[in-house]
Amino acid sequence: MTFSNIMVHLDLEVANDPYLQVALSLADRFEAKLIGIAAAIEEPSYYPGEAAFDEGSLKQLCSDITKRMAQAEDRFRSVSSPRTVEWRSAIARPAEYVSREARAADLLVIGAQRNGLVSDPAGSLDPGDLVMQIGRPILVVPPQVKSLELKLAMVCWKDTREARRAVSDALPLLQKMQEVVVVEVIQDESARDAAHSRVDDVISWLERHGIRAFARVFYCPEPEDPMEKLFQYGANLIVAGAYGHTRLREWVFGGFTHDLLRHSPVCALFAH
Repeated sequence: MTFSNIMVHLDLEVANDPYLQVALSLADRFEAKLIGIAAAIEEPSYYPGEAAFDEGSLKQLCSDITKRMAQAEDRFRSVSSPRTVEWRSAIARPAEYVSREARAADLLVIGAQRNGLVSDPAGSLDPGDLVMQIGRPILVVPPQVKSLELKLAMVCWKDTREARRAVSDALPLLQKMQEVVVVEVIQDESARDAAHSRVDDVISWLERHGIRAFARVFYCPEPEDPMEKLFQYGANLIVAGAYGHTRLREWVFGGFTHDLLRHSPVCALFAH
């Protein structure tokens, strides 16, 4: 298995160097085509009592977005040369456009939100808006990460279809890691034997795909935070299923997915 097409989203508001560099290094390692993508929508904001934007103002806003997307394309092409690349952009809602265009990709690389906030609602991408609908694995890169070292990957196991999808989608990356650990967190010591049985099955499955892996079962009683234990393990990559549900048009995540999306200090690969 491999990643033949890797897509990277470029934020129009902030520098993309860290996660763009991660996408470039992965494209080189997998000899993959790299697809740059950006989107934004003209949604002027005004407050009650203020005059609505007129047609001329809307045209100016559209022109500004088009200019910023052209600048993003120039930046993408300048750092990507001489690789095989493609550029896609549109005036559209970022999550909707990227989700649709991701049919052309095996993996999407995006930047994590700084301090958990969207920098520019018109052109930035909220990972939480994307992960539940895209149907492709997403690699979320924190702003402080400059490169993805392929040393130790941690698979956060939970016996659900989301976790199974995530570890399957991550196989190309796991096959290039020096070490892989499969971890299940328990809150009751009586669950340890059952957890080991589940994790051992995953280990055997990975070995059939040429991946040497070992198991860990962490006991973390409430109210301790399991995320702290996982982050202290020193992994370069975390692989996890994305767990949540939709409430009207808002995605509501469980604590595990929410904490990884917002606060992971290392790259995290999600699938749903």
